[in-house]
Formats: sequence, C-alpha cells, structure tokens
Amino acid sequence: MPHATAPAALPTAPAPLDAASRWRAYSICLLGWLFDFYDLILFAYLAKAISRDLGWGASFEHNKGLLVGLALAASGVGGVVFGGLADRFGRRRVMAWTILIYCLGTGLCGLSTGLLSLALFRALTGFGVGGEWATGHALMAEIFPKEQRGRAAALLQAGEPLGVALAVLAGLVLEPRIGWRWVFFLSAFPAVLVVFIRRNVAESPLWLVRQAGGGPVSLFGQYRTLLRDHWRRALQAWILGCSKLGTYWLTYVWLPEYFAELDAQAHSSSFAGIRLKFILVAQGGQFAGMLAFGWLADRLGRRPAFTLYSLLTAAGLTALSLYGAEMLQNPTLFWPAMGAVGLGSGCTAGFGALLAELFPTSIRNTAMGTVYNMARGFQFVTQLAMASLAASAGVSRGLLLAVAFALLTAGWVWTFPETRGIALSQE
Repeated sequence: MPHATAPAALPTAPAPLDAASRWRAYSICLLGWLFDFYDLILFAYLAKAISRDLGWGASFEHNKGLLVGLALAASGVGGVVFGGLADRFGRRRVMAWTILIYCLGTGLCGLSTGLLSLALFRALTGFGVGGEWATGHALMAEIFPKEQRGRAAALLQAGEPLGVALAVLAGLVLEPRIGWRWVFFLSAFPAVLVVFIRRNVAESPLWLVRQAGGGPVSLFGQYRTLLRDHWRRALQAWILGCSKLGTYWLTYVWLPEYFAELDAQAHSSSFAGIRLKFILVAQGGQFAGMLAFGWLADRLGRRPAFTLYSLLTAAGLTALSLYGAEMLQNPTLFWPAMGAVGLGSGCTAGFGALLAELFPTSIRNTAMGTVYNMARGFQFVTQLAMASLAASAGVSRGLLLAVAFALLTAGWVWTFPETRGIALSQE
C-alpha cells in the first residue's frame, strides 16, 4: 500500500476482520480484563489477613485506604503512558506488555515484608492495570461494527464482576487455607495470556490503516494533540469517570468492612456466614446489568442508559447506608438492595464505547487511557476520604459519599452529545 502524505489520503474503509477473528480477539481481551480487575481488587479481600500478619492494628483503615488509593493512582499513570504507546506501537503489542507488568506486580506482593514494599508492588500492579483497560476497549471498538459497538464494550467490561467474584472467593475462601502470600503468587499465573495474544489476536485494521497512511510523528505527538485540540472533551469525560468510578470503588472496596461493621452490631457469627453470598449476588447483578446495558445503550442511547443505572445504584446504596441496621434484623431484605447496587453498577460497561466514540483513531487509545485511568487515579483521594469517614462515622455512613457520586453521574452524562451508532472518526 503506498504511503499517504496527508490525513486526507487515508483510506476510509479498512478491510474488516471476519467474525471468527473478532470473537477470538474478544475472548483474549476478556481474560486480560478479568484478571486485570481481579489483581486490582484482590488486595481489598486480603487486607484483613495482611493486617494481622504485618501488625497494622489501629492503622488498618488508614493503610487499606492508602494502598488501594495508591494502586488506583498508579493505574492513572499507567493509563496515560500505555495509551500513547498503544497508539504508537499497536493495541496487541501493548496489551501483552501491560498484562506482564500487572501479573509481575501481583506476584511480588507475596514477598512483601512491610507497608513500604507492599506499596511498591501494589503500585506496579496498578501501573500495568491502567494500560490494559483502554487498549482492550479501543481494540473492541475498532473491530466490531458500529451497531454492535455498545454490546461489544459491555461484553468486554463484563469481565469486571467476574474478576471481582474471583477475588472474593480467593480472599474469603482460598486465603484461610493457603495464606495471603500464596494467593498473590498464584495470581501471577495469567501472564501466560501473553502467549495467546501473540498468536491469536489480530491488530486493529483502523490502527494499521492509520500507520500505513502516516501515523504520529513522535511518541508525544498524541498527547500534544489531545491537550491542544480535545482538552475540553477530555475534561468533561474525566469528570464523568471520576463520579462513576468513585461510586464503584467506594462501594466494592469497602463492602467487607461494611458487613463486618454490621456483624459487630449483631454480636453474632451467623450474618458473617452469609456475607459471601450477598457480595456474590452484587457481582451477579453487575454481570447481568452489564449484559443488559450494552443492548440498552445501543437501542436507547448512551445517556438514558447511564442515568437509569446510576439512579438504581443510588437507591440501593441509600438502603444499605441508612437502613442496614433494620435490614440486619431480616437479612433477606439485603437481597434487593445488593441486587440494585450490582445491577446499577453495570453502567461501567458503557465507558469503552462512549470514550471510543468521542475521540479520533489517531489519539483514541491515548485519550481513552488518559481519561479513564486518570479518573481511576482520582480514587486515591476518594479512598482516603472514605478511610477517614469509616474511622469517624462508620462505613455505613461513608457509603453516602458513593450515593452522591452516583447522582452526579446520572446528571453529568447529559452534558455529552448522544454518540449511539456513529461511525468512528479517523481524524
């Protein structure tokens, strides 16, 4: 193919991948994202055991908030760095790099001797995690037809609740049997996915066309373009990400402490015995919510779907926050509340398609990685705020902060144009 000298000469209709290649790429991206999220949230369900071994004592809430926030902040840095690298070197290659890094960081956590070493290894995990999300979602958006883009993004994001469910089982079931260090060691195993990526994942045709027609001149060219020409849209999307991810991370990271707080009020071990079921119900609800979100977003639009789901999340969290003690007297009341939180959390499935539709191919991965992961990095602040609220007013009341973020999401998404069904822009 002859090299173009100007963006106008770029082909507008790259040869699409066949269905088998699309779904093969999807399967590998799904596993990459599943273990990405598993590694990121695993610490939340091992924190109590780590605290006992490392002697944190009264500093537990502070240390947990610090370490979770640090991993999320590092994911913001990783998203910025690997977003630009993926626009420069390709989606497939950079995805392999990020998986190797987050698996290495997770495995090294098992060698931690104190707070400092654990913080360094969690930061390394977060750094790799930050790059993987945008790379996988950019690839999905670029290889699936526009009328299926929302569903493809939702199907990929559905790896999130599966990863959380796996982390819950590892923390609450496997850790008491083998110890937290071995849980971390075993969690480095998904690095073998890199072999499958190299052999079975096709590169994005849109990215290949862009490169053939004259890709970015320098590694930093994408960032200059993003900050010069798209900063308003990036800031707008970052606020949406901060609010939605604020709701998510404030909820799921602190659910173990929420149920421990309720169990302490009941002075009984019976409730603790079924907390695993409640948490898994929330993940099951989120999985179902994500699958439904893709269909709903492609049918009704991105904005109505985000709003509906966010209001559902706010309702469930309000019930947990204000009426937990009453529901404790009749635990069956927790089922609809946890189901609403889980189902409503499914709107995180909409970020991949929405962000891909807001930015051109030349900087798509840069923009997606920067915006989404800087929003995730902002959760360093929200986690420290939650740790302070948990120590002073209790986790139950701290969940009201998550409610506020859910309501902000429901309203802020209407500042965006409706992007359902649009063709992805090259320039």
